[in-house]
Amino acid sequence: MNLNQITIPVLDVERSILFYQNLGLTLIVKALPEYARFLCENGQTTFSLHRVNKPANESGAWIYFEVEELDAFVNKLTAKGFSFEEMPNDKPWLWRESRLKDPDNNQLILYCAGENRINPPWKINK
Repeated sequence: MNLNQITIPVLDVERSILFYQNLGLTLIVKALPEYARFLCENGQTTFSLHRVNKPANESGAWIYFEVEELDAFVNKLTAKGFSFEEMPNDKPWLWRESRLKDPDNNQLILYCAGENRINPPWKINK
């Protein structure tokens, strides 16, 4: 099994398209006002937006995007006007992370984990 796509609820698909394009995703489907889909730069994973009439909940979804050169990428986004809740920092789970919210309050975690993403020291060996 392989994860192909994540779809998140948004109130305004067109507004969210601009946000995620500025974040660096490539728009591949634009079916306004209901839906949009993006291709992630590395690999074949897609990410999509689906219009809803009310927010899903207060905290929204948590979405992780892996970025190899995290600090440089965050600096580039900051220069473009993105506002971060958390600048790049090292986490106890051996990832480097930075956090921001999208227009619908979904939590985005930009991170760099390297080998520790799939093979942390505490990995269960079968």
